[in-house]
Amino acid sequence: MNALAKELNEIIAKENPVVLDMLSDLGKNLFMPKGIVTQSAEAKDKAHKYNVTIGIATDENGPMFLDSVYQCFTDMTPAELFPYAPSSGKPELRKRWLEKIKHDNPSLSAGTSLPVVTNALTHGLKLIGDMFLDKGDTLVLPDKFWGNYRLTFSVIGNAEIATYNTFNDAGGFDVEALLEKCRESARINGKIVVILNFPNNPSGYAPTAPEAKAIAEGLITIANEGTKVIAVTDDAYFGLFFEDDVYPESIFGLLAGKSDNLLAIKLDGSTKEHFVWGFRVGFMTFGNTNNSDQSTMMGALERKLTGLIRGTISNCPHSSQSIMLRALNNTEFDAERAAKVAIMKGRAVSFKRVLKENDFSDQFDYYPFNSGYFMCLKLKKVDAEELRLYLLDKYGVGTISINKTDLRLAFSCLDENDTDDLFRIIYQACGELSK
Repeated sequence: MNALAKELNEIIAKENPVVLDMLSDLGKNLFMPKGIVTQSAEAKDKAHKYNVTIGIATDENGPMFLDSVYQCFTDMTPAELFPYAPSSGKPELRKRWLEKIKHDNPSLSAGTSLPVVTNALTHGLKLIGDMFLDKGDTLVLPDKFWGNYRLTFSVIGNAEIATYNTFNDAGGFDVEALLEKCRESARINGKIVVILNFPNNPSGYAPTAPEAKAIAEGLITIANEGTKVIAVTDDAYFGLFFEDDVYPESIFGLLAGKSDNLLAIKLDGSTKEHFVWGFRVGFMTFGNTNNSDQSTMMGALERKLTGLIRGTISNCPHSSQSIMLRALNNTEFDAERAAKVAIMKGRAVSFKRVLKENDFSDQFDYYPFNSGYFMCLKLKKVDAEELRLYLLDKYGVGTISINKTDLRLAFSCLDENDTDDLFRIIYQACGELSK
């Protein structure tokens, strides 16, 4: 049991032990992690200079947004806002999202289900756990993974998490480590669930085209050798690619239809892609396992998923679905998004420029990054949590400590003009703490 869960149980038991006895096993094991959310809340109060904790994109006016989305708030009909949406989501939005998937992923040749609307990506992940992971099943993740995976799959769910090195010595994605961990985990019960989160949170890395193809070919080979593979692409940050050699599609397209032992599932949504973090509009799409007509099976999976949604949250908000449908059909939408992505790219490039122009190597290195919202420093002399608190208390700079060595910085919410000063402060703080 996690120490935070034990602490909460002790508080409850001190006031009334009967209430503690009322809790289920899951209830007793629940806790709120002191992770990104908690650290971001602390930074909101203290980070008066720079706050590079938050997983949103900002500009000088606050949260970044698209005009084609914002204008919908004054132009919606009651029918688009107030009734229940179907449990599987607004039909027109589901069809429009499938069109988007096919447009963005020309390598996708296999058939798919119609996307089912989820209450954004976290909900989609929980649905994956409920549908595909039994107690003792193995979930394969890189060692650089979003902390909420652990709460979702290991605490609330009962899966065993197996991790592999995210990066190899050459500074690329460690494809061999991924495939070896999949083979190792498959020996337990012949089934694995693997999450491919690109761009990766927290590292900000997406694979190159050769890496993406090697990942797909390796997983297909493992499936053809007899392992049941559920390959989930967590595409929360899809399209935020900032370097020319990054594979510009979802690996979902390389996996769908390639083996009857491999079920590819795509999780994506407007949250990060379209700068609408509070809308909670996500999607889950199943890929065919071969190139035959599997529409009947896809329909059955859709109905199972819809039943799970109906039995948990009933349905997802209608208003945000209606807004996103209108926005996606706006002729200005793609150009507006491209302009925001260009700003994000400029911020990522400015981080790389500062890291290349300055020698910080006595205090920290950085992990490869080329996409998404974030990057991570690898500290050499000081503890990441100690540094985080020191930066916050002395300099008013908010960062996220991932573990003892890794400090996450969100370039998504820092103006390019402030990049040099941010790294100057971090380097100075490292020096002060390591004396």
